[in-house]
Amino acid sequence: MARIAVIGAGMGALTAAARLAVAGHRVVVYERTDTYGGALRRFERDGFSFDTGPGLLPLPAVYRDLFVKTGKEPLEACVELVQVDPSSRHVFADGTGVSLPNASRAGVVTALDEGLGPGTGNRWGDFLVRAREAWDRTRRPLLEEPLWPNWQVLAEREPYPAVPHKRLLRTRRAGTLAEIGAWELRDPRLAALLESHALTQGLDPRVTPASAAVLPYMEHAFGVWYVRGGLRELARAVYERCVARKVEFRFGADVTGVLEKDGRASGVELADGTVTEADFVVAGVTPGTLDRLTTGTVVRGDGEVPPQPASASRLTVLLGLRGGRPEGTAHRTVVHAADREAELDALFGTAGAQAQPTVTVLRPDDPALVPDREHEAVTLTTVVPARPEGRQASYDDLADTMIGVAERAVPGLRDRLLWHEVRTPAAIAEATGAEGGAVPVQALAAADGRLLHPSNGTRVPGLFTVGGWAHPGGGLPHAGMSGALVAGLIVEGPGFRGSQ
Repeated sequence: MARIAVIGAGMGALTAAARLAVAGHRVVVYERTDTYGGALRRFERDGFSFDTGPGLLPLPAVYRDLFVKTGKEPLEACVELVQVDPSSRHVFADGTGVSLPNASRAGVVTALDEGLGPGTGNRWGDFLVRAREAWDRTRRPLLEEPLWPNWQVLAEREPYPAVPHKRLLRTRRAGTLAEIGAWELRDPRLAALLESHALTQGLDPRVTPASAAVLPYMEHAFGVWYVRGGLRELARAVYERCVARKVEFRFGADVTGVLEKDGRASGVELADGTVTEADFVVAGVTPGTLDRLTTGTVVRGDGEVPPQPASASRLTVLLGLRGGRPEGTAHRTVVHAADREAELDALFGTAGAQAQPTVTVLRPDDPALVPDREHEAVTLTTVVPARPEGRQASYDDLADTMIGVAERAVPGLRDRLLWHEVRTPAAIAEATGAEGGAVPVQALAAADGRLLHPSNGTRVPGLFTVGGWAHPGGGLPHAGMSGALVAGLIVEGPGFRGSQ
């Protein structure tokens, strides 16, 4: 039995802790805040309850596998999973809209033809077929296996089979999502639908590689799910599974250093001076935090995937509304920006530029979130730059703009509004420790490796990294995958090659 110190209680760290405890190790989790779950937090006011992090769960199979591997009770015995249908409604700049069925390619094709015009559905369906090829080529190395030592193969090879595009006697193939939209989808609304999947990850579709076609494919192929009571309930269930497997938790425990002895990780030191020895250390922290914890030690070297720079964050506006949720309301509506190019320039280009944002509106049908059926809890989110120091006044102005945008999805919104709460990147930074409230993206192939994440192993024997800032990147499913990879590397050793 090995002694394992886990730094942080985010979802990646929790999944690693549960798996390692089941394997017979003594696991202690040190969390600097007073609770677990990382970004999966909850805000409550006047009988309303809101998720302040992710609101939907893709790929629930990751957590189903965790619960199967760590105990007799399956995931569905610990939380109530609800398939969201339609998976989303999209309101476009020209006023047209479409609701997309959950996990049904044929249904999506039909819905697009009916909502956007004949031919649009087939173009999107053909695109999904090509996106599936990219998924099949990258699924194992990007999600199910430890990062390859020759990761450059993933960085250099574009897995998306783009359609040849002829113009002025030249033949080109789409290399970015924006080019796929312009050359293959050939409809600004389909292009907006495609690009929104990158934008929600904080990626600029104009430079995001075509391999990101896997983002909409995953949603269409595997569906989108909601956890009754909010996704904080998923964090609770994973935490309770850890406790049931005798994982120890020490909250309010700020780790200030990773100890080394004889060239390998040997424990952790806390802010109060306490030193705890360990045979392995699992760090569920940002790269910058890891560097501070390992001062003077080379954790990553030349030839390895460098950490991703902090870039995008989220602004979240929580709305308490009078009046119940109308029957037939979509759980999620994406209201697309009136001018996508101006929006992208504001996010990724000229500093200080302003533009109307794309806003995601979440309206769960969940009595647990409201005082009674005569009220509704609504969450608005948009992408903003990650900033070490936020400007509250500008955030308040943007929040007001978001409410105006959301009125396209929620008629009469301002008349129903009781109050609103603004959650800035600073709140994300406080919960996760990420500088500027940055939110990591999932690993993607091509693009010279700039969308890959550092491997779970490090140059320090016995020191591993887990969570969104390590392979395979951000998002709830990927956090769970990283936990499985780290547990496999510790239990089976460096020969571990992932799930079979």
